[in-house]
Amino acid sequence: MAFDKLIFEDHFDGDSINRDNWKFEIGFIRNHEPQYYTDRPCNIYLKDSMLHIVTLREDYEGAKYTSASINTMGKYNCLYGRVEMRAKLPFSKGLWPAFWMMPENSTYGGWPNSGEIDILEFVGYMPGVVHGTVHTGKYNHMIGTQKGTKTDLASCSDEFHTYSLEWTPERIDIAVDGNVYFSFENDGAGDTGTWPFNHPFYIIMNVAFGGGWGGAEGVDYSVLPCEMQVDWVRVYQK
Repeated sequence: MAFDKLIFEDHFDGDSINRDNWKFEIGFIRNHEPQYYTDRPCNIYLKDSMLHIVTLREDYEGAKYTSASINTMGKYNCLYGRVEMRAKLPFSKGLWPAFWMMPENSTYGGWPNSGEIDILEFVGYMPGVVHGTVHTGKYNHMIGTQKGTKTDLASCSDEFHTYSLEWTPERIDIAVDGNVYFSFENDGAGDTGTWPFNHPFYIIMNVAFGGGWGGAEGVDYSVLPCEMQVDWVRVYQK
């Protein structure tokens, strides 16, 4: 299917993040991560037409680390299409940058029953490897059945790459620079436990530090600060 109509984009021009597009998460949010997410310019800002998400080692609001997470919940969501981010990823043991999607509404119940699409995850203790994954009621990491894979990308922290999702009623394809490395097909059974991907999802970008996966082999705080640089985010539909 050709997704050729641009329906959402942010090139991160200007002096401030467009809050009509993005919502900031604040605090300790998920996955037992020790960082405190903020909306402060030291953690997230625009410069040279680029979004910078910065992870810092500092004492703040009871945390030892801070970072940022933004999403489009309540502002923009989509059902099917091609979702893309062009970015350069931070590297350190403990860092866990991600570009992913969650359901706008819990149509089939709380996580993971209504689905999750991880277009990109990069865990710092696995340098040069990126991951694409989906989670559903029957396929998720809590029971060891998640569906996903990884691909080698040695330059992911040195160069910009495009991380993308193509999503149709029949399948999900996750790619780097247009090269699909993970596909997940609708089994056609009409079971939302295996295919809950028939309702709108919103976009999330964040850099975590530590937590359930990012910190699975410890953290190296000596390299902080580190940042993810995002050139643009785009969504196309047919």
